[in-house]
Amino acid sequence: MSSSTESFDVVFIGAGPGGYTGAIKAAQLGLKTAIVEKRKSLGGTCLNIGCIPSKALLQSSEKFAEAKHDFKNHGIDLSSVKLNLDKMMERKSKVVTELTKGIEFLMNKNKVTVFFGEGSFKNSTDLEVSLNAGGATTLKAKSFIVSTGSAPNHLNFDIDEETVVTSTGALELKKVPKKMIVIGAGVIGLELGSVWTRLGSKVKVIEFSDKIASTCDGAIIKSFERSLKSQGMEFLKGHKVNKADKNTKGQLEVEIEEVTTGAKTTEVCDVLLVAAGRIPFTASLGLENTKVVKDERGFIAVNESFQTDDENIYAIGDVIPGAMLAHKAEEEGVCIAELLSGHRAKVNYKTLPSVIYTWPEVAWVGLTEEEAKRDFGKVKVGKFPFTANGRAKANGFTEGMVKMIAHPETDELIGAHIIGPNASDLLSEVTMAMEFGGSAEDVARAFHAHPTLTEAVREAALDVDKSARQM
Repeated sequence: MSSSTESFDVVFIGAGPGGYTGAIKAAQLGLKTAIVEKRKSLGGTCLNIGCIPSKALLQSSEKFAEAKHDFKNHGIDLSSVKLNLDKMMERKSKVVTELTKGIEFLMNKNKVTVFFGEGSFKNSTDLEVSLNAGGATTLKAKSFIVSTGSAPNHLNFDIDEETVVTSTGALELKKVPKKMIVIGAGVIGLELGSVWTRLGSKVKVIEFSDKIASTCDGAIIKSFERSLKSQGMEFLKGHKVNKADKNTKGQLEVEIEEVTTGAKTTEVCDVLLVAAGRIPFTASLGLENTKVVKDERGFIAVNESFQTDDENIYAIGDVIPGAMLAHKAEEEGVCIAELLSGHRAKVNYKTLPSVIYTWPEVAWVGLTEEEAKRDFGKVKVGKFPFTANGRAKANGFTEGMVKMIAHPETDELIGAHIIGPNASDLLSEVTMAMEFGGSAEDVARAFHAHPTLTEAVREAALDVDKSARQM
């Protein structure tokens, strides 16, 4: 195998949100930059088989459900609503393709050298890349950034991506399953479970713990579960799935066990979605040829500057401890590029937002009420329901609320939780306020156009001091 050698200031390994964002920033700051990607397209899991295609299907399935159930409330009568799954999947793929092409354009525009192939460390300063097109090349760099992301946790199930699927297969199903069992009531399980529920599948979610969406605020969880149940999703909490075997009819016989008693039952389904979290993708990078240290779960140990125990190698995103979120990886990618360019930079994880893109959406930032009470003993809480918001009422989507949490003495915002229409967008205002150390009063005193959903945010901020005006 012929091999050449090229030298760079910095090389990113993995072209997901952290890698491609960091590479662009590094190049803009004057560093000679390269990026290595083993897929045929850029964007990583998020763009190719994760965030973007799932949101495309969520949007399409929401429109299908709205046309089927809600249009009549607006005086729009349809004789029938039919699902064209092939067309829906075609639209999803088109969205992905257009965005991956956009990233390629940005790489060219910013003069980032792209290598499509799989990289493995020979030592701390040499990365051998087996090129997808054939042959190999060795990349030398002053700094390497591991940004390879994560992969689904298979839980020892035999994944065929047709009947026993991860999120990858759940985004590519050829027909709507009559019954789907989902392992895990986290973000992925709830989002994809809701997609197939809307499209006509009977979905049951099996969750090991005693609650769904366990990182959410307690009050939000109760409202969220009630909403998903009203849409047809079933939940079996405090249970686990032991195995799934195909019967003579080609269906799956799934053994389910109650965690506390050990009692076992068997249910039949067409598709089993394994959505029990993700694991860092660090196994085949040749890290054993460097000084990089990994923990027992495969996460790479780094300091506050994302530097590993090997001074030439850094790591960001899903491969390091912390939330596995694309926007977290993006901020870390920008931060490491700035640090390597001699700038001062830091990621403020206290304002890291999270979103579950179901309907209604769930979005939050900062501490839950339970966490705030643990840290401060008492807190100031404001709430406002969308049922009392004029725009939500006009739109016909009044489910949910905004909840604001402020420091008991300073009134500084320390958390916000929204369940309802456009929650992911509404949260941005609070995230910005928290980034600047803003208080509930700051949000409450700012103009909010009428009628808008954002008024619910303002009213929740006012309710922190029990002065909401529209309840």
